[in-house]
Amino acid sequence: MPLTDADRPDFQPRRIAIVGAGIAGLAAARTLAQAGLEVAVFEQASTPGGRLASLDSRTGSFDTGAQYFTVRDERFRRALDATAAPCRRWSANAVRVLDALGRVVEASLPGLEPHWVGLPRMDGLAAHWAAPLGHALHLGTTVSCLEADTLQPGRWQLRTQGDGDDHAVHAGFDAVLLTVPAGAARSLLQPVAPALAAPLAPVRIAPCWSLHIAFAQASQPGLPHLGPQWNCARSTHHRVAWLARESSKPGRGSIERWTVQASAPWSAEHIGDDAARVQAKLLRAFAEITGIRVEPSFAHARLWTEAKTETPLGRSHLWNAASGIGIAGDWCLGHRVEDAFVSGLELALAIL
Repeated sequence: MPLTDADRPDFQPRRIAIVGAGIAGLAAARTLAQAGLEVAVFEQASTPGGRLASLDSRTGSFDTGAQYFTVRDERFRRALDATAAPCRRWSANAVRVLDALGRVVEASLPGLEPHWVGLPRMDGLAAHWAAPLGHALHLGTTVSCLEADTLQPGRWQLRTQGDGDDHAVHAGFDAVLLTVPAGAARSLLQPVAPALAAPLAPVRIAPCWSLHIAFAQASQPGLPHLGPQWNCARSTHHRVAWLARESSKPGRGSIERWTVQASAPWSAEHIGDDAARVQAKLLRAFAEITGIRVEPSFAHARLWTEAKTETPLGRSHLWNAASGIGIAGDWCLGHRVEDAFVSGLELALAIL
């Protein structure tokens, strides 16, 4: 583990690698870059955002990960305002709890806190915050290995694999910040810094199967939408935990579209199933809950292996100045978008 430079009392990292371009990674990168530090951000996906992910289809877009975000932390609010973030309040008309047959058991309270969504999709917020990073953001680049720099003692290097199976080594980093899911962070740390990986062992993040469906046949005069009057709901159905009418979100197309998120226990039980089988089962559950029994014109199922935090780290971040390694993510505090922002921000401030 590099220690040479970090052992100096006046050590201040100047060149920092950030693995992961979700909201935590972007918050850390922007904060450090604005303070004059050199950052390089590596993201395995082709777009930034992490679980602020979206899917385009011929019927319109779907938010495949986070469905909305709340603004409880004043620092998050200030960041959204200062950056003119592309987001709007969603009139969610939320039903908090449905029974197994889709009947309303507990309706939302009049004072329900605002739900916000990114524009034109949830990943619009991440794209907006990533834009100033320019060439410092390396998309489609998977970090496969973290190791000591072979030419510069006391620093780190990353081995990466990009699109087209090209491999590269990025070296000369004073610090490396891991803003990826806990499982990925443990995998990168275990070979080089097992002591830093140990605190992550109790973290538990549940998987989630998501189904995205569209009903183009509902786009007819006099037929504004199919099924129930509510736009989103939490469900006690054994297969389904959450449903949202995507077409009710601001800035989206008008074709009737739904996202269905399976419950954590059901997703874990069916984590090895193929997408076609999951799609069929969730379609049946969707019909039971909503009463919409027509065949969708579009359907797509996706598995998130680490979706919603069940046991968080219990602190906003980890920063080990001696090694130059930091860890952040929504799972440090919970599962909300603003948890990710706070985690990345506080890690960056700990370094400065």
